[in-house]
Amino acid sequence: MWETSARLLRLLSLLQARRDWSGTELAERLEVTPRTVRRDIDRLRALGYPVLATAGVAGYRLGAGADVPPLLLDDDEAVAVAMGLRTAAGGSITGIEETSVRALAKLEQLLPSRLRHRINALQSMTVPMAGAGPTADPSTLTAIAAACRDSLRLRFDYRTHDGTTSIRTTEPHRLVHSGRRWYLVGWDVDRQDWRTYRVDRLKPRVPTGPRFTPRTPPDPDLGGYTSRGISTSAYRYQARFTLHVSAETAAERITPTTGTLEPIDEHSCTLLAGSNSLDELAIYVAGKGFAFQVHEPPELVEHIRTLAVRLAAAIYD
Repeated sequence: MWETSARLLRLLSLLQARRDWSGTELAERLEVTPRTVRRDIDRLRALGYPVLATAGVAGYRLGAGADVPPLLLDDDEAVAVAMGLRTAAGGSITGIEETSVRALAKLEQLLPSRLRHRINALQSMTVPMAGAGPTADPSTLTAIAAACRDSLRLRFDYRTHDGTTSIRTTEPHRLVHSGRRWYLVGWDVDRQDWRTYRVDRLKPRVPTGPRFTPRTPPDPDLGGYTSRGISTSAYRYQARFTLHVSAETAAERITPTTGTLEPIDEHSCTLLAGSNSLDELAIYVAGKGFAFQVHEPPELVEHIRTLAVRLAAAIYD
């Protein structure tokens, strides 16, 4: 009995992790026969979980049901949890934004339409106070998260920083949260290269698809890759500094959207930052209040040297 219950939980977890599964794949993952899988699927259905049979090769999909599956949440609890997750996904609770999006994607996959209408009505009647900048729509985040999870191509309208709008087709890989904004890292099909997109500037087109085979990501550290892309690589001047403080101390004043920090030792770290203005880079690093050295680019080294002479000449004894 305990073995069967544990297997049912594993089966349910697999069905929630991916959109479609063949009976053979589930049997291999659970290390049982296809016949046992069919019996376990029937047990889940008896418990109220909407497991659908897919067309073609015998397969299964966890769908939205007439009721929230039993032993999980009642209607009011489901609405409360979904609204809480949407709020957290917006960045109001530090550190759980990405987890909230994954949980919200799973929950909304199961919600019956009547509860979706209640949640959307509540969301539309809620007015947030002005924040520090543009925020990503929770429904957009969950749509992207589902496309990443199911390896489905995603088409969307994208607005660049200068207001130009274009249609992009991507193989979405991961969502990255910077603490202020959400970014999508994906393979741009038309440009044949990896790109980073601000989620608040995109609007998904439906339906998604077709499926694709996930590519090896451009960097194992996607957080660092995204930070470098939005704070350094996109600019004319790409600067490297040594800060004479620990990376932890520097991170209290330098956000991932403005610079990338790499530890050197307990008392120093490297700062990578970019700008189209040498003055802006010089003022930025000097304004942090840390002792520092500038290494590159050469134009910035010379610019700071000239700026130092000019500032020194401005002091009267």
